[in-house]
Amino acid sequence: MIGQPIGERTHVGARLLVVDDQRNMRMTTAMLLRHDGYEVEEAAGVEEALRLLEKETFDLLLTDLRMEPLDGLELLRRALESSPSTQVIVMTAYGTIESAVEAMRTGAADYVSKPFKESELLVRVEKALEKRRLIHQVGALTGELRDRYGLEKIVGQSAPVREMVARIVRVAQTDSTVLITGESGTGKELVARAIHTASARADRAFVAVNCAAVTASLLESELFGHAKGAFTGALRARRGLYEEADAGTLFLDEIGETDTGFQAKLLRALQEREIRRVGESNAVRIDVRVVAATNQDLRRAIAEKRFREDLFYRLNVVPIRVPPLRERKADVPLLAAHFLSRFNQRNGTRKALSSGAIARLESHDFPGNVRELENLVEQAAALSLSDRIGADDIDVETGGPATRELPAAGAASRLSDVVDEAERHAIVASMARHPGDLAAVARELGVSPTTLWRKSRRLGIDHG
Repeated sequence: MIGQPIGERTHVGARLLVVDDQRNMRMTTAMLLRHDGYEVEEAAGVEEALRLLEKETFDLLLTDLRMEPLDGLELLRRALESSPSTQVIVMTAYGTIESAVEAMRTGAADYVSKPFKESELLVRVEKALEKRRLIHQVGALTGELRDRYGLEKIVGQSAPVREMVARIVRVAQTDSTVLITGESGTGKELVARAIHTASARADRAFVAVNCAAVTASLLESELFGHAKGAFTGALRARRGLYEEADAGTLFLDEIGETDTGFQAKLLRALQEREIRRVGESNAVRIDVRVVAATNQDLRRAIAEKRFREDLFYRLNVVPIRVPPLRERKADVPLLAAHFLSRFNQRNGTRKALSSGAIARLESHDFPGNVRELENLVEQAAALSLSDRIGADDIDVETGGPATRELPAAGAASRLSDVVDEAERHAIVASMARHPGDLAAVARELGVSPTTLWRKSRRLGIDHG
């Protein structure tokens, strides 16, 4: 079982905490949510809410913004520190753009203005809980399939990914040749490795060959091996990668980049299940499962006489298409959280993506696919000034932080100059959002007030 399909209701067993110092509003909201099937606790203020959060785990927190002595933003910050995956919706009668932006930048999943319609609140709650469920499934494929077939590296819960995974599992149990198609950066080699891992050949070699990275003159020798003296420089006999993969899986990436001469030799190897080393006449029997991949339209290549039609049909026994990221947008939060988790593990950091950052990623079409998303997340994590990665830290246009006007190439000769300019821009932008409130600026940037003062003085920033 891959998990609950996206779009199904997620409130079964979901626990919600409603925080509002106005008794009637709090009780009405809680009653509405209970009527829709949620388990709901109530708190009359921030301190009571924090006590409940220390003792219990909640899937979603709904909090008013304007409360005394501590406000909803403070509760939002402290709740996310203790439970980053808890979703927060802020409720306010003062539904200005400024308060909404501040709440979203701090990490709220959504906001709703009082008075709100019952249907509007329920839709926003359902959406927030769906996002929590997706984030909780980082590593994506859940339960039986992942554990049984070793597919934990395929991250995604969207319908196209579930369909692809089901196809991988079915074909892995056979020895059929597979042709994987998809745009650059979609993860075609990952799919090939998943097929190998889920197959009976899993304990034998997985050998990958990038056909585009080897010149046509060397590809035959690289793949099939050669005899001593077969060509200039062949000082000794050498086994090829085809033999290295014996009893295992041979992955031929970028198969569309090969020339027709090599294609004829590969076709024979597939048909006869044997190879001949360059310079030898004796055939060597090989038991290998071939998986090929390409980002080209091979049918067009056939029409243009660049690819052999007989080889295409020999490779295309079981086709698997890897969908581009723009067709599986529901997987963006999962993938982003997965890549950020790997970054944190490598660097010993505790970075987290804000709802605004995730929304910015979800709005992008990703022409570079999963590889582009990975690069964007890593760059934002490396350059963000606080542990909370905001929307401004992600630039889907140029691959750099959106609001930082860094020096152009050649304008700064030292890395320290680039870092100083990034810090200066981030501090000034935060000060503009919090006029006269340096404590709020320090919290947003994840530094102490003393550090903020020291950096501002060094960078020549006027607090006035």
